[in-house]
Amino acid sequence: MRIPRIYTPQPLHLNDTISLDDNAANHVARVLRITTGRLLFIFNGETQCHFEAEIIECQRKRVSLKLIKKINTQLESPLNIHLGQAISKGDRFEFVIQKATELGINEITPLWTEHCDVKLSPERLEKKLKQWQQIAIAACEQSGRDIVPSIHQPEKVQDWLVKTEAQEKWVLDPRGKVQSSDEKTITSACLLIGPEGGLSNQEVESACQQNFKSKLIGPRILRTETAALTAITLLQHQWGDF
Repeated sequence: MRIPRIYTPQPLHLNDTISLDDNAANHVARVLRITTGRLLFIFNGETQCHFEAEIIECQRKRVSLKLIKKINTQLESPLNIHLGQAISKGDRFEFVIQKATELGINEITPLWTEHCDVKLSPERLEKKLKQWQQIAIAACEQSGRDIVPSIHQPEKVQDWLVKTEAQEKWVLDPRGKVQSSDEKTITSACLLIGPEGGLSNQEVESACQQNFKSKLIGPRILRTETAALTAITLLQHQWGDF
């Protein structure tokens, strides 16, 4: 039987006894229906390790565990990838976060762009940020990753372009150059992906002025979520662990 993986945002040390927060406890006790004596894998999203833990108390609102074994892992890609993704309607942005996490992304910055027509109040945005981070956590629980990607505060694309640094920087653009192989070795990359309506000419030009490479990754126009995941896969294949 597969041992469930559970995230908890607290320090973890071998032989410690810990309690899960209300959400995690509810998931273990009421959704998974796990009982005392069962094993879980526990991680806090900060280091490449997790712990095997035994449930010593299991109630609806209280689940206590003893950390009985530390397991070091090497599941992170050697390539650190930062995704600047235009905020999109519906569940497309959530889909990108989930799948990008599975593909090994390290950071995601939601971006406001010229053709982005999503409107969020400050209160709604705060709720969205918590939801987006939770999606990344759940994707780590599912995929086996022990380090949770950072979901940053949304920014205007122009501000993000000026301060974002990486050895390889791509902006996806239907007018860009066809992607080709590169034998150089890099350890960091960033991607700029536009919204459903695409990036404006000025935004692409601004990216190129900040040493982004205008890239075309195929003969067909891709949806914003497809473009992001395709580009991450190409980067991982070229310089990561695919």
